[in-house]
Amino acid sequence: MEKVRIIIALLIVALSYGCGGNTDEQAAFDLAAIKVKVAKAKLTSANSFINVSGKVEAVNSANLSTRMMGNVKSLRVKVGDQVKKGQSVLILNSADLLAKKSQVEAGINQATSALKNAEKDYNRFRTLFEKGSASEKELDDMTTRYEMAKAQLEAARQMENEVNAQFTYTHIRAPFHGIVTNTFVKEGDLANPGMPLATVEGTGSYQATLMVAESHISKVDQDAPALVLVKSTGKRLKGTITEISRSSKNTGGQYLVKIDLEHTGDDILSGMFVNAQLTSKEAPLTHLLMIPEKSLVKRGQLNGVYTIDDNNTAILRWLRTGKNEDGMVQILSGLSLGESYIISADGKLFNGAKVSL
Repeated sequence: MEKVRIIIALLIVALSYGCGGNTDEQAAFDLAAIKVKVAKAKLTSANSFINVSGKVEAVNSANLSTRMMGNVKSLRVKVGDQVKKGQSVLILNSADLLAKKSQVEAGINQATSALKNAEKDYNRFRTLFEKGSASEKELDDMTTRYEMAKAQLEAARQMENEVNAQFTYTHIRAPFHGIVTNTFVKEGDLANPGMPLATVEGTGSYQATLMVAESHISKVDQDAPALVLVKSTGKRLKGTITEISRSSKNTGGQYLVKIDLEHTGDDILSGMFVNAQLTSKEAPLTHLLMIPEKSLVKRGQLNGVYTIDDNNTAILRWLRTGKNEDGMVQILSGLSLGESYIISADGKLFNGAKVSL
């Protein structure tokens, strides 16, 4: 009987130690596990987009040229210079125009003197005619001479206006505030009519210029919103479709579409390549499996997300992703509807890490 009591007592002690050990192991697990927050993959309403590529351009852009032929006397800017509207950019040699202007001024002086003499003769013959001392034929001749003198003076003055207008094409000025993006001549070069001399682009506003395939152009709406991703900076810009070409005759079967961009900032430059998402009017709304972009794990070109198995272990799952919209990314494969995934963690996660909700 005494032996039975001893055996029972030993069993009780053993059970007590066993329970105490499990409690300690559980506490240790809780301390080592990374606390995480999870969510379930669900369908999200999203716009249906047409994805196209293009580049950024300044809304205001001009190739400066001249209507005159002449040597470049002075190039007053260089690439990268900021210019204001009306600022001098380039001056051509205008010696021939100066000579022509002198001839015109001499012609004006001559025509002015001739008009004064014709006016005096006209007034004198009109007085004589009123007194009966001159015939009507003589008065008509003086009137014609006087009118011709006035016409000759007006012609000389208009020729002066023409010469002065030509002078504006020898002094090339910036048409708006902007930056010089290119120069095509240097001092001493011969400038020809229509030849580009310098390029000025405005810095205040930009637009995205896109080429849309014929299968999609009918789905694009004027004044519809668009989302533009600048590839080099990763910046996402909102915009509005402002121009849609209805002909592809000169664009190789593609249709030109322009988007005015909002809040571009100083890091956006003309010529940067972009990907644009244009809203389709045929299917304005659809339901996609989407998760927050911030929950993605990125390894180079790969995207993944951490899920949790039955043993509360973090498992890295690689995904195939689609479009991005307002901080959400579409999941094409790798995650199922209703499946749980980790959206945030109090520590650094790794594949196989113990986690607690």
